[in-house]
Amino acid sequence: MNIDSIKNGIVIDHIEAGKGMEIFNLLNLDSLECAVAIIKNASSNKMGKKDIIKIDDAIDLDMDILGFVSPAATVDIIRDGELVEKRKMSLPEKLVNVIYCKNPRCISSCEQELPHIFKLTSESGREYRCIYCETKGK
Repeated sequence: MNIDSIKNGIVIDHIEAGKGMEIFNLLNLDSLECAVAIIKNASSNKMGKKDIIKIDDAIDLDMDILGFVSPAATVDIIRDGELVEKRKMSLPEKLVNVIYCKNPRCISSCEQELPHIFKLTSESGREYRCIYCETKGK
């Protein structure tokens, strides 16, 4: 398989195997006009298998989504064919409109324009709770 290198853009690497399409969908990468490559189940010495996403354009990414879906992921910024920055992801302290409260009595369920905000309550358990009603998210 041959995937060309990119001159200017982003490589999301070290994505947990099987999570690449979820990230693709959550970041709405299908709406981009540039080339986007998804590599699934690539061999990795560290992880065994991993997914990789290459975006052939410099765009703004929602790092909270990346950190939530795959906290071990890295984001490589490429300019003029050279790696200029490498960012490591981690679980975000707060998520806004990434996961949604399932409690029908929560104010976020009744008030349409109110954002769904979850705070990290257990890093080891990857647990988030709604800031309005304390309902556990995903």
